[in-house]
Amino acid sequence: MLVFAHLSDTHFDGGTRATVRARRVLDYLNGLPGPLDAILVSGDIADHGLTSEYELAREHLTSKVPVLLLPGNHDDRGNFRQVLLGGPASDAPVNQVEKIGDVVFALCDSSIPGRSDGLLAEETLDWLDGVLRQGAPTFVCFHHPPVTVHQPDLDAIRQFGEDRLAAVLARHDNVVGLLSGHAHTAAASTFAGLPLRVAPGVVNTLLLPWESDKIIDVDLPPAVAFHVLSDDLRLTTHYRVVA
Repeated sequence: MLVFAHLSDTHFDGGTRATVRARRVLDYLNGLPGPLDAILVSGDIADHGLTSEYELAREHLTSKVPVLLLPGNHDDRGNFRQVLLGGPASDAPVNQVEKIGDVVFALCDSSIPGRSDGLLAEETLDWLDGVLRQGAPTFVCFHHPPVTVHQPDLDAIRQFGEDRLAAVLARHDNVVGLLSGHAHTAAASTFAGLPLRVAPGVVNTLLLPWESDKIIDVDLPPAVAFHVLSDDLRLTTHYRVVA
């Protein structure tokens, strides 16, 4: 059994508010009496993609378990690589493979530099196809969800070209789930016949059209998802508010 936490959209901006909210979530996770196997942070680590923002993230997104990071549309690929991954700056997609126990996390870069919507580049899809070809149980992770969440402002900047992703996934039977962020709301759906889980936002919360005329609530507390992958590869998700 694999148990890991999933959070998203910390938007470190150099200010106190975003830092305190992220720190609250990490303190909560690090203080749990039971063990976690990993923590996934699914994009928009920084708000403006600045080196100083990633230095804050590097300081506060820490744990005794592996912390897996992938970029979102607010992130800068070069600064993300240099500060968080310790690699050379590059504008190429930041695609990474991490293995936790027997389970692989394919961390796909769905960002498009200079834009808010998302797309998996052809090189990313080719890379993902190669990762899945290895046959291990795999979570496919990215920032932008490839489905609508029924909030028009967010749906206008979701991941597009999703039929290309679906074609890759259809060639493999070892994908155990799809994980994303970007929406700033806890959500559960399916894509290509697979479970899709969207992490809640740390910095703020998206409001749905039937909830309010506002789009964002900055006062609701941050939240986190706990994903449990059982030995028979069934995915169960619990969401928790961090007061």
